[in-house]
Amino acid sequence: FFCWHPAPNPRRLFRGPAPSAWPRPSLLPALPPAPRRAVPLAHAEVGIRGTRPPLVLLHGIFGNHGNFQTVAKALVRRVGGQVLTLDARNHGSSPHSPLMTYEAMSLDVQHLLTQLGIHKCILVGHSMGGKTAMVLALQRPDLVERLISVDISPTSTTLISEFPAYISAMKSVNIPAGLTRSAARQLADSQLSSVVQDPQLRQFLLTNLVEVEGRYIWRVNLDAISHHFADIMSFPVFHKPYPGPALFLGGSKSLWFDSLYHSAIQRLFPKADVQFIEGAGHIVHQDKFEEFITAVLNFLPSP
Repeated sequence: FFCWHPAPNPRRLFRGPAPSAWPRPSLLPALPPAPRRAVPLAHAEVGIRGTRPPLVLLHGIFGNHGNFQTVAKALVRRVGGQVLTLDARNHGSSPHSPLMTYEAMSLDVQHLLTQLGIHKCILVGHSMGGKTAMVLALQRPDLVERLISVDISPTSTTLISEFPAYISAMKSVNIPAGLTRSAARQLADSQLSSVVQDPQLRQFLLTNLVEVEGRYIWRVNLDAISHHFADIMSFPVFHKPYPGPALFLGGSKSLWFDSLYHSAIQRLFPKADVQFIEGAGHIVHQDKFEEFITAVLNFLPSP
């Protein structure tokens, strides 16, 4: 579910309710009451709005709008129009909130579209961002001209992984004040290494380490993500399908998305086309950039 993630162990993959080993919601740390209102999302705009609805790109967990910036520039360069990349709540430069559900994240995007005067858009979401895009399309189909979900489906798929341990390790990082950014990252990398053993994954997580008034902190809201992790791994219940065109684009080597999910996709997205990009893992747009761009361009409406 990361913006970057190695292929998980197939033996550790299961579908359905969370196992009994997971903490019960009642045992999770209490958080203050969550305000049920939209937060103003930080975002970047590339290109100029034209006849085609703007594309809105939504990143995955622990990512930020920069994860899709190269994609945004490539799309504008090849077909023009406007592309927006967003920071989800509790990520990047967007505000923090104790609430971290797909309904809340969908409301944030709706609020931004209203602010920008966008009455119709094309949503592209990866992983967590893909589920946010799906929820928005199901809630407000009038706002979504078409939808692209990247390597994720509208199901409650849970991966037993070291993810909770990664969050705990990030919370335990202790960086003295006064260090240079390079020294701070090296120290944090060393402190994370015993739990987060993949060096590429550590580097991805460390993109969230920032300096604020001489102190190094995580710009992601670890408490909210941890508290709502079960919500992030699940998918809300919907009964009315999205009537517009949809593309579900998976990686052939990914374990997050396979043919077992097709019935769930067809139920909620009856006009969906399911495609796999050969050789790509979970991060389809990173693993097979050109193939990903081609698939997106082929799905876009004519200008």
